[in-house]
Order: sequence, then C-alpha cells, then structure tokens
Amino acid sequence: MHSRYTCKDIKGIWSDEARFQNWFDIELIVCEAQAKYGNIPAEAVEKIAESRWACVEVENAVERINEIEKTTKHDVLAFLTHLSNMIGPSAKYIHMGMTSQDLLDTCNAMQINYSMRIIIDRLKNITNVLKKQAKAHKNTICVGRSHGIHAEPTTFGLKLLGHYSAFDRCLRLLQDAIDDICRIKCSGAVGTYSVIDPKIEEYLSDQLGLSSEDVSTQVIPRDRFALLMSYLGIMGGCIENLAVEIRHLQRTEVGEVIEQFTKGQKGSSAMPHKKNPILTENLTGLARLIKSAVAPSLDNIALWHERDISHSSVERVTLPDTFSYVSFALTRLTGVVENMVVDTERMKDNLNFTGGLVYSQQVLLYLINKKRLTREEAYEEVQSSAHQQGSFKENLITNNVLSMDEVNDIFNVGYYIKNVDYIFKKVLNE
Repeated sequence: MHSRYTCKDIKGIWSDEARFQNWFDIELIVCEAQAKYGNIPAEAVEKIAESRWACVEVENAVERINEIEKTTKHDVLAFLTHLSNMIGPSAKYIHMGMTSQDLLDTCNAMQINYSMRIIIDRLKNITNVLKKQAKAHKNTICVGRSHGIHAEPTTFGLKLLGHYSAFDRCLRLLQDAIDDICRIKCSGAVGTYSVIDPKIEEYLSDQLGLSSEDVSTQVIPRDRFALLMSYLGIMGGCIENLAVEIRHLQRTEVGEVIEQFTKGQKGSSAMPHKKNPILTENLTGLARLIKSAVAPSLDNIALWHERDISHSSVERVTLPDTFSYVSFALTRLTGVVENMVVDTERMKDNLNFTGGLVYSQQVLLYLINKKRLTREEAYEEVQSSAHQQGSFKENLITNNVLSMDEVNDIFNVGYYIKNVDYIFKKVLNE
C-alpha cells in the first residue's frame, strides 16, 4: 500500500500482525473442534490457547516468523514452526488434517469480510451526502450536456441523484454478495475431507459466522474473488464518473462547481491564481488503479486442476491495495461532495449562454404539433435558425418561424423540470 492513499482501517486488517493472529485463531478453533469430537486432548487445546500472546501478540512475533520463512521458503510452515517453538509438545495437534490453503483461504474470508463491511460503511456515507446535496439542489436549474455540448435544461440535484443511485446500487450489490464472496474451507488436500471430518469445518464455520465452500478442491474457487474485484471495479468506475463530472464543471469556462479551497492551500507553484481540481483528479487516478485489479482477478479463476499457486502473488497485492484505495477514495469523494461550492448564478448564465439553443426541441415539437409542419420541414427550420450567427431566439423571430409571443411561451424552463419531483420520488421513495 502506498502510504499517501492508505486507509488505516484496511491496513490494520491486512497487516502481518493481524494475519498471523487470524491464523492462530483459526488453528485454535480447529483444535477446539478436534477436542470436541475426541480427536485430541482437551488439555492440549488449553495449552495452545494460553500461548496466544507469546505466539502472535508479542512485539517481535512477525520478525520471528519471517526469519524462519527464510529457511522454509513457505509462510505457513514458518508459522507452524514458530508455534511449535513457543508452545512445545501440544503444538503437534495444530493443523491436524489441514492443508495450507485451508488456513490461507479461511483467513482471506475473514479479512475480506472485515474489509467489505468498511467499504459498506463508506458507501453509506457517500450515499447519505449525495442524497442530502441532491435534495438541496433539486430545483437548481442548470444546462444538461451531451457530448460535452449544451443539450437541454436539467437540475443540478438531478445530476447528483443519478450518482446517488449508482452508489446505492454498489451498496446493495456488496451487501447482498457477502455470503457468496466470503467462504471458508477446512476440507484438507484437494478438498475431499480424507483426513479431516466435515464436522470440523462446520464447527469452524459456526464459530467464524462465515459459510463454508460448497466444493472447494484445494482452494476456494476464485470466481468468488473475481466477483468481489468486479464489484470494487464498478465502484471505481462510479467514483471516476462523479470525479470527472466535478472536474469538468470546475473548468474556468464553465465554473459551476468548485472543490473547496482551504485556507493556506496553493494551486500552482508558478501561477498563484490557480484553483485546481486536485482532489477529483486524484480520484480519477485512483479509480484507474482500482479497475486495474479486475482483469488479473478474472485470470485467477483458471487454476491447474485442484489448485496451483499462480493466484497467490496477485492477491497479496490486489486484495489489500484495492480495498485500501476504494476506502480512501470513497472517503475523499464524500468530503468533496459535502464541501463543494455550487455557483447557481453561473449555472443560470451558462444556461442562457447560447441564446436559447437549449429549447430547440420544444420549438421543433411546436412546429410539428401547432404549425402542422412535417418533421423534416420543422427540423430544417429550427436547424437553420440555430446555425445562423446571432441569438437563436432572435433568429426564430427574424426568420418568421415564430412570433415573439410564441417564443416567450416556448422558451420556458418549466417544461424541463416539471417531472423532477416524480424522479426523486421514484428513486428515494419519499
């Protein structure tokens, strides 16, 4: 994780300290289950439990395990050797019937579950702020743009409501997907339970509150992880979509929305006047990193037979980093939306900048419905007046297309916002 874009909560979940503590807890729960079903002595479980601090909480635990790994070239075996060194004879019951991936994938499920819940909280924050701002600007009229060109009037609140709806979909997708994504396994080599009773996995599942994999082979199927990264990638796209909107609206020639510029902030080392949209530019870049994790996660689905390890190096990077980037980006975007400065007067000026071109469809329909022109005739009349020099409104009158009274009646922004309440009610159900 890059320190500049690290979410502290996510960093803690994916730290070496947390990982080894999770590993210990998983091994301890499996030992408890083994003792419950009479496979190992209960006294050994008590000894193992008593050793938790010395094994994984003591200050230099990570360094000790990493030092052992230099010899074993295997992280799980280094961990088990460390436990044996610290616990003594009772350690022989640890990992009984398990394979490394039982430990790794169960730990992954725990870490992903914790991380998903943080992202869910961040999504709730951004949707709450977007809803608040959308309602505040429900009737703030501005020009809508397609292809970057003035199209028809809309409201700034309606723009924000669309982004609210997108993040709300992300929230519901993630909430509904937790069980599908966070699966544990404790079924041994190639997943056949050949030397470990399925009851052990059931006990572990109950204790962790996480479902077990249906058919695990030696690993949890990576389509579950690909689903997760796809959802996070979609969030990256939604983050970028809103960030790009704000960046464009902050351009000098537009000037409708500006990121908060705090006291003492400077925009350029050379040009003191600059107020750059650095936060949303930063979010656009982070979104690229978030989305970049999707393709390798899809590639991880195809493993050799019951397992290979090609997925491992990818996930050691993409899982903690992507969760951290998403959490950081959502937090930053929430602040941008909450503190942005909206220039409603500039929005009015921009709406009127083209001399009424934004009302061209209403003129077209009027000529068809009231003047009885064919669509082709009406389109030619409107386009001709629109493409002439000067004001569209004045051109329509000069060219005898419409009278002054007709123009004043048709050039009415109310036509375009009459159903805004309906859209808000449909989305917010309020």
